[in-house]
Amino acid sequence: MTDIPTSMVPAGERVLSLRGISKNFGAVSALTSIDLDVHAGEVVALVGDNGAGKSTLVKILAGVHQPTSGTVTFCGRPVTLTDPSAALNLGIATVFQDLALCENLDVVANIFLGRELNRFQLDETTMEVRSWKLLNELSARIPSVRIPIASLSGGQRQTVAIARSLLLEPKLILLDEPTAALGVAQTAEVLNLIERVRDRGLGVIMVSHNMEDVRAVADRIVVLRLGRNNGIFTPEASNQELVGAITGAADNAVSRRAGRRQPQQPIDGGRA
Repeated sequence: MTDIPTSMVPAGERVLSLRGISKNFGAVSALTSIDLDVHAGEVVALVGDNGAGKSTLVKILAGVHQPTSGTVTFCGRPVTLTDPSAALNLGIATVFQDLALCENLDVVANIFLGRELNRFQLDETTMEVRSWKLLNELSARIPSVRIPIASLSGGQRQTVAIARSLLLEPKLILLDEPTAALGVAQTAEVLNLIERVRDRGLGVIMVSHNMEDVRAVADRIVVLRLGRNNGIFTPEASNQELVGAITGAADNAVSRRAGRRQPQQPIDGGRA
């Protein structure tokens, strides 16, 4: 593993660069020649149908899987993500969809889970102060850091999980379906949280199936289809373009609906 300087990456500079990333599981090719760039202070949405390879790519970046071929460049240096610890130490934090929170423990214990200060005699005061600082930086709506996770809403739990990911001061955060199964108000809370993470100067990769959520916060939308790159779009792209890239079919329900909404042209110059 190559050590990366701990200083924050200047806004707009490339944090992550993937070139030709492929992953095979036996005879099955999950990813083929994937290219991806993420810059500091940018949210990149990763979208695609089930089986498109999104989860596999996230696990490669998290150090869970190693690519069969291709190169990963992080902060301008080639790196090898041999395991999750290597990814964390480099500055790549991942918040998976299940959040991996312990419901019987309070907010402080979850934020410092596995990274407790002075484990033989916990420094509870310092951990509590640090937890409040992280949550305040995210403008989190959590009444107390001493209440159990079980009493928090879905949006508040997502906030705790993201705060925990910021503990090691990463440069890139991977969010796997951060708004899945959340209500409207909780979804808005999490989307605001993602914008605040971006404003801190971090690179963010957001995996989502919800196009409205993607449009709300993403600076670029990267489409995967059948394990391959299938287009890069801006949030201004139409649903027809995005659905066509995701499904690989230009003729779909969205395009037909859009066609029906087009005003009909008069026949013979408008004469009856």
